[in-house]
Amino acid sequence: MSKNNTVDRFSKPVAVTLRFEKPGYKNTELFLDKFYAPRVSLPNEMSRCAMKRLIETCCCVFVFALLLTHPRSAFAQTESDGKGDWGSKGSLGSDARRAAVAPGGLIPKLPETSGSVMIDVQEWPQKPGPRQVQVWVHYPERSRLSSVNAQTGIMLSLHNWGGSYNVGTADPNKLAERYNVIGVCVDYLQSGAQASIRDPEPYDYGYLQALDVLRALHFVTSELKAKNIAFDSGRIFSTGGSGGGNVSLMANKLAPRTFAGIIDLCGMPKLTDIVAYNLPGSGGLDARYSKDSSSPNYLSADAQEIRFAGHPEHLRLMKSWGTSSKVIVVHGVDDKLFLNEVKELVENMKSAGLDVQPHFITADQVDGKVFTTTGHALGNRTLIVQQVADKYLLPTSKDALHRATPTDFERRDQIIRYPTANGVWVISYATGYPVGRFEPS
Repeated sequence: MSKNNTVDRFSKPVAVTLRFEKPGYKNTELFLDKFYAPRVSLPNEMSRCAMKRLIETCCCVFVFALLLTHPRSAFAQTESDGKGDWGSKGSLGSDARRAAVAPGGLIPKLPETSGSVMIDVQEWPQKPGPRQVQVWVHYPERSRLSSVNAQTGIMLSLHNWGGSYNVGTADPNKLAERYNVIGVCVDYLQSGAQASIRDPEPYDYGYLQALDVLRALHFVTSELKAKNIAFDSGRIFSTGGSGGGNVSLMANKLAPRTFAGIIDLCGMPKLTDIVAYNLPGSGGLDARYSKDSSSPNYLSADAQEIRFAGHPEHLRLMKSWGTSSKVIVVHGVDDKLFLNEVKELVENMKSAGLDVQPHFITADQVDGKVFTTTGHALGNRTLIVQQVADKYLLPTSKDALHRATPTDFERRDQIIRYPTANGVWVISYATGYPVGRFEPS
């Protein structure tokens, strides 16, 4: 903490400014105007300096007391509040908006213009302790928050495996402008090549990553409500390419009553043994898991099951809970690594009575502009979204998608329970934002 003080005659009101600095973040200044110093005689310069230091110290104590007691501060959590959010057994507390907090503990504000914030998310067992992700928001008109209106929706656009921000996905600015949505990108767990490819920890493959993007979505919706800004919570969508398609599918699974539509672009619907253990035919994809139960990278049957977006029983449960999202799947016929799993996903969704629309791209559809290949890359992923989903995303279209029921965030229940071989995965919305945990049987 550094102090920049303006002091003019100790026997009169003075102004004191404290500046709090943290590398990598914007500085915060607190101005204490008309701070009344004691009317004392200051016989020499040493006494004057001592009084100045005393004032500074008192101000610092005053500010820290504010942090301890302010309701928007993470320092103000009670003992019961502070035990759960970093693990799988609870949450930060009854105030759901504490889920999204800035560095230093204060809840961040939505930026007035398109920009990014840091929010707190659930603990990762591989590296226990507090964890944050970066969230970008892109507003529909003039990139300003003031352009959001009662018809504005929200659309996640999620990067690929190894990428960050908007790499390998549709352009969030163009989505925002074309569809009157707030385009949201998230650097979810293991974003970037170092964490997702080079580091020794196994690749999450959609579980905590989906919880991260749902936390980001909850942050945006709760902050809009806190500012009394009208928006259309029935128009919530997600798209993503490759790993981002996987996370979009998993977000829909973990929040089955939240989305109106999902556009999966060459996503990975299932954590196969080939990719989990880097077996022959993996195409270079190595999720770095182990079959050794004593290894920290051990992949349990339960962890593998929850990561299958097309799990038949889980799809049946989603249907029973009232999921209504349309899932658009786009996959090249020569993208062989996951082609069978994608077809399995589509057939299982149809069998469960879910709304799924597949697009398997063949050579005659390659036009060099929208689709450039029948392989994994597909083409221009912004234009692909437009071609396959315009009529569902344009708010004025007669086919526009709109969810009529409350989101999982608004329901605040704990009914999302996915059984697996040795227990059940619970996604609790008791505090508004999702907290995931596994309960062994």
